Amino acid sequence: MTMHQTIPAAPLPVPPKATRLQFMAEDDKAMLRAARDLTKGLGEAKAGIYWPDMLLSAGIGYAGIAVAIVSGSLGVKIAAGLVAALALYRALMFIHELTHIHRDALPGFRTGWNLLVGIPMLTPSFMYEGVHTIHHKRTQYGTVEDPEYLPLALMKPWSLPAFVLVAMLLPVGLLLRFGVLYPLGLVIPPLRTFVWERFSSLSINPEFRRKAPEGDFSLRVRWQEAGASLWAIALIASGFVFGWEPLVTAMAILSFAAVLNQLRTLVAHLWENEGEAMTVTAQFLDSVNVPPPGVAAEIWAPVGLRYHALHHLMPSMPYHDLPEAHRRLARELGTGSTYEGANHPGMLTLVGRIAKSTMGRRA
Repeated sequence: MTMHQTIPAAPLPVPPKATRLQFMAEDDKAMLRAARDLTKGLGEAKAGIYWPDMLLSAGIGYAGIAVAIVSGSLGVKIAAGLVAALALYRALMFIHELTHIHRDALPGFRTGWNLLVGIPMLTPSFMYEGVHTIHHKRTQYGTVEDPEYLPLALMKPWSLPAFVLVAMLLPVGLLLRFGVLYPLGLVIPPLRTFVWERFSSLSINPEFRRKAPEGDFSLRVRWQEAGASLWAIALIASGFVFGWEPLVTAMAILSFAAVLNQLRTLVAHLWENEGEAMTVTAQFLDSVNVPPPGVAAEIWAPVGLRYHALHHLMPSMPYHDLPEAHRRLARELGTGSTYEGANHPGMLTLVGRIAKSTMGRRA
């Protein structure tokens, strides 16, 4: 009997992932065409999704804060606080959608969100509107003019924990900004200008200076800022009336949400650009998708933010259509494509990549 041994075929080499540096000068036009053609039929913001999602998230969040304040059990306080932080974090992330959807797409949603979430959380939509759009501009993304970009992967190791932990102070900073600095600015014009330029945008670039609002936007700024100021003053006054524990409890919950958002921001991009203008494809590959099958990203990057790279390809795509847009593109373009280059497995891998990059910059 003759024995035949089958030699297994050598596995095919896995092509390296596409990188930002490959497309600094020229776009992958085939991918951009595919993104346009394959997503036809998507792109309409649906009120039947936006409103229930936002209202349910805000309702659960406020209920969680109330339970955390009144409960006498430490365990219940912690559990309720965690639920509240995650729910309010999701509700707050609709501010990102407000910067991209057409102003006539969801009648009343912007005002409703500000009244129910933005002002109570001291984060009215003007703090993102007119700022985040700069981050998407072809010639400004990743440059010194980008309010939402820092080359974190190219900075010193200590910069990463500092970047995340400073977010713990955000609720205190917002309380002071609206409850103290804004009222003082009404009678001290130079202070008003300083506060507007430095403390009126959700930005991470310390060099960014915000320009004065104009036109219809200035009217929205006025009522949102006044409303947030009145609420901040009421919160400060509540400490003298009801004691400081309820306010401290609520602010601790919001601090946790702020830190979670800062962690998400840390892994939203690869942060490897040194200030050069980039093509759309390079911007896409400097950004991050964390697609399924993992479910954790839906918690730490809610409201479509797990598809952040795809969002940079299609900024006006509503969050509820991003999963389907991703499925179509991934299915059509396949393994080894430029599109796959922006897909990453999860937060820990991304943090490790950025941290490893900073470790070489100890000197």
